[in-house]
Amino acid sequence: MSVLVGVIIGLFMLMCLVTAHEFGHFLMARKNGVEVEEFGICFPPRAICWRKVDGKWKRIPRKQWKKMPGEGLVISLNWLPIGGFCQMKGESAADTTKGSFGAANYAKKTKILFGGVLANWLVAFVILTILAWVGMPHFLSDQFTIEGDTQAVAVQPVSISEVIEGSPAEGAGFKEGDILKHASYEDVQSTCENEPCVQSEEIDINEPNDFISANNEHAGKVVKITYERDGQEDVVEVKLNDAEAEYLFGASIGGSALYRSTWSAPIVGFGTMLQITGETFKGVGTLLANFFSGIVKQVNFDASVRQDGAEELKTASDSVSGPVGIVGVLFPIFTNSGAPYLFFLVALISISLACMNVLPIPALDGGRWLLITIYKLLKKKLTKETEEKIVSRAFMVIIILALVVTVLDVLRLAGR
Repeated sequence: MSVLVGVIIGLFMLMCLVTAHEFGHFLMARKNGVEVEEFGICFPPRAICWRKVDGKWKRIPRKQWKKMPGEGLVISLNWLPIGGFCQMKGESAADTTKGSFGAANYAKKTKILFGGVLANWLVAFVILTILAWVGMPHFLSDQFTIEGDTQAVAVQPVSISEVIEGSPAEGAGFKEGDILKHASYEDVQSTCENEPCVQSEEIDINEPNDFISANNEHAGKVVKITYERDGQEDVVEVKLNDAEAEYLFGASIGGSALYRSTWSAPIVGFGTMLQITGETFKGVGTLLANFFSGIVKQVNFDASVRQDGAEELKTASDSVSGPVGIVGVLFPIFTNSGAPYLFFLVALISISLACMNVLPIPALDGGRWLLITIYKLLKKKLTKETEEKIVSRAFMVIIILALVVTVLDVLRLAGR
């Protein structure tokens, strides 16, 4: 499948996720008595819009857009495929007009602001539940499963793509294309009633991580590997390198499996969503730590400290990807890998959108809620001018960061 198709699918999926986020705000606003003036799919300029006229939904001709006949909510389909929006009446917290966001009480504002976040988590939960039922990829080494209700289904067998010269794999006679089936580890122990005993572990190799993790646990030991070459199976013994070595087995391996559940699919979907959410927050924390630590170290007089700081800043920049990187790189790759991988990426991005909007940044949902909360605790009125000043400045910072990330994405694409 071409990169262009992946980019188109990526834009469509991102638009759907942002629209789902805005739809969460929309539902919460309507439920809590706040009027929504316009709900838009994509960003203006407008392409088509509808409004109730005489109690019936009607398409409004372009020449009537300025006067906009009818009353209540306007639903619009717009030209720029970069998201969506939910325009509420009186979005400033200082607005006290009936039916406005500002007139809603604190609890209702909280529900409305976090409605989009909940919508993104809900989308991720639904996708991950369906994937758990039909077959979910595993990208985390300890990805959440329910023991006894998880079956691995091979999509691409785990095989050797490259053998390192002088490695244990080469010494055992492995070649490119060999399919790894099974591994048996036998470690001599000395804890069985004060006499030496043998503790064995056997694994079916369904994922590269299965084999890599088991090798890490048995570094320096002998492993019996069942493999297939030209349709014939054979077994060979390999002594792994010690843990301090550059590599243990000495071969690049690839392949994948999907994991299916039955009755536990909703539990697996929810557990995986929570796990990815935790990893996302952990990643954000690591990114910020590297960024600020790198900045501080850059003003140190010690050259080695400055070098460490430069490496931390590089790590931070390499771990960030914006819409260009997601659409231009990730979606084409995951689209080519198949539907389960593509929708796993969609769920991952939906969770990321939820996590980012929870952060206490004034231009985002979590930041607006924090601002309202602080002024409520201080028992002070949050004026429209103060709110706009804080939010606009934070928004400018986000725009600058987005431009920087976009430039980095373009440079990465150019270097591919």
